[in-house]
Amino acid sequence: MEHGSIAMIAILVICGFLAGVIDSVVGGGGLIAIPALLSAGIPLPLLLGSNKLAGTLCSFTSTASFVRSGKINFGLVKFLIPFSIVGAVAGSLTVRQVPSEFLKPLVIVMLIVITVYTLFKKSWGDVSTFSPGSKKSLLTGMGIALVIGFYDGFFGPGTGSFLIFAFLMLGFEFVTAAGNAKVLNFSSNIASLLTFAAVGSVSLYYGLLLGIPMVFGAIVGSKMAIRKGASYIRPLFITVTVILIGKQIWDTMH
Repeated sequence: MEHGSIAMIAILVICGFLAGVIDSVVGGGGLIAIPALLSAGIPLPLLLGSNKLAGTLCSFTSTASFVRSGKINFGLVKFLIPFSIVGAVAGSLTVRQVPSEFLKPLVIVMLIVITVYTLFKKSWGDVSTFSPGSKKSLLTGMGIALVIGFYDGFFGPGTGSFLIFAFLMLGFEFVTAAGNAKVLNFSSNIASLLTFAAVGSVSLYYGLLLGIPMVFGAIVGSKMAIRKGASYIRPLFITVTVILIGKQIWDTMH
């Protein structure tokens, strides 16, 4: 598709907005954003970095919305951010040396477990049972932030689902789990983005063309999540996770 054509711009704007609505709450915006960038004809070496630029703008916007609503537990999250950043940088550097395809079968299994667990625990995430000041929760959170940060930089699909699930396991309700996840997702996104930028793998043109409509989508999506709570986030979380499973199975078979 011709660089800067009306059709290409329209595809990126529409897909960017939809990706922003979804990604702002439960992640998974790459399911829409990456195919949109591919259809626009972006050179492959710039694909991941440009998508990371758009995703960083989106996660910053949704994080700001959750901050304003008070739906983030900074008492815990402030200790996890450095681990998320270190993991993301390490993952972004590693993926340039080691192919990430071997992770697909494991990711499929993990996403299926998450979906089944969430479906059968119907009231899970409605009420917070998190214990502030627990050393076990802090150490568990640090380990989770490091591992998922690395995964986000190295491979990426399902990062939002894994983060929300992790915070639910720590005892948070769905809205705060989503808010906490957005903070870590933003920190790992910006760390990965800076790493990609340092090696010249980011296109400002494509990244901003996709990222600006993602910002508007993030505003809409995060406001709906904060207003409607678990009744909105839970089904969206399950839907996106199921689609991610299907996408990973499709990619593995082809």
